[in-house]
Amino acid sequence: MLQDDDEACNAYNGFSGVLVVASKSEEIRIGQLAIRFLLEGEASGGSVAIFEFDVPAGAKVPIAHSHDGYEETIYGLEGVLTWTLNGRQTDVGPGQVLCIPRGVVHRFDNGHSADAKMLAIVSPGILGPDYFREIAAVAKSASGGPPDPFALAAVMRRHGLTPAP
Repeated sequence: MLQDDDEACNAYNGFSGVLVVASKSEEIRIGQLAIRFLLEGEASGGSVAIFEFDVPAGAKVPIAHSHDGYEETIYGLEGVLTWTLNGRQTDVGPGQVLCIPRGVVHRFDNGHSADAKMLAIVSPGILGPDYFREIAAVAKSASGGPPDPFALAAVMRRHGLTPAP
């Protein structure tokens, strides 16, 4: 029975074999932000990508943006992040879920006194670690000043994100 279920799942996802997910993954650092992919899109046949990210207390992180090619679901693990979606703020804490539909402009901040950790689920799984590596490289090249907004925007667009005006 298990083999039949595996075969059905593999046929559905368009790949064969058993999915193996390592418990440790590369940590990508962008300033104070840390990102760890738990499942890359290629490993799920493109259906989903999952990563967790840490945001220290007091951090104001990404440029407001949207993405037309995928939905993003955020699950709170530790601490609280304040998310702004289409100009409306909402706090997400442990055990809470926030769904970000395609095309919705969003960003987040941690204006709280505790660090936060969130889980992000991207479906379909077209956003991968390369995006975060490229953003980290742009941030590192800033030599102590703010990163080049044009370079950041170029990386975002290349990976399916649209910076908000």
